[in-house]
Amino acid sequence: MATFVSEEPLEISVDYINVPDPSARRTNVKSCSRECGGATAAMSGRKLLRLLAVSFGLLCFLQAALNISLRLVHFESLSSCKTSAQEESCKNKTKANLKNFEDYFQQGWVYFHPSLYFISIIRKSWHESRNYCLERGADLMIINNQKEQDFTRRFVGYTWIGLKRTENKEEWRWVDGTPLTKSYWIPGEPNNNGGKEDCVHLKFHGREKSWNDISCDVKNFWICEKMVVC
Repeated sequence: MATFVSEEPLEISVDYINVPDPSARRTNVKSCSRECGGATAAMSGRKLLRLLAVSFGLLCFLQAALNISLRLVHFESLSSCKTSAQEESCKNKTKANLKNFEDYFQQGWVYFHPSLYFISIIRKSWHESRNYCLERGADLMIINNQKEQDFTRRFVGYTWIGLKRTENKEEWRWVDGTPLTKSYWIPGEPNNNGGKEDCVHLKFHGREKSWNDISCDVKNFWICEKMVVC
């Protein structure tokens, strides 16, 4: 079989191939640059405005916080100065008052902040004991806290304090009229044994000195208290 080879080049038609027109491409690029650039500029402008608005808001917030902080610091400083001045004034008045109470010290009174205290060496009823204190510008002892309660342990014997049941027997009140809020009762007390235990005295329960209700007519020692601070 013979094989024929044509010596003339083959002509291939390229009409069907989609080749972009270079001139059209340059036109499209220029158009896109104008349109996209305008859109990008507009978008950047909006972002910039938002950023400025957020920054301004944060600046206002920080300024307000700073103003409040400065005012608080100033107020605390003034309060501290005022408190310190009051404490110093109070201490000076206390020292001056104590100098005027030399007679009390000679009579056996002792100082335990913020009051003078006197423990009797004889026994009287609750009402007689209170009258003794009142005649000396004092009153039966009022116990306000644990430190004052612990202070009473240095006094021996059963001793009256300024706590009494009210007339209707529904609550306990101190001699200054304030109701009882903090108590140091012996376990099981007050029991109002016999229905007549309307007054309170201190007695040792183990190593602790605690409270017990008892008849106001019983003869006990007593503790007077006189405030000496401002």
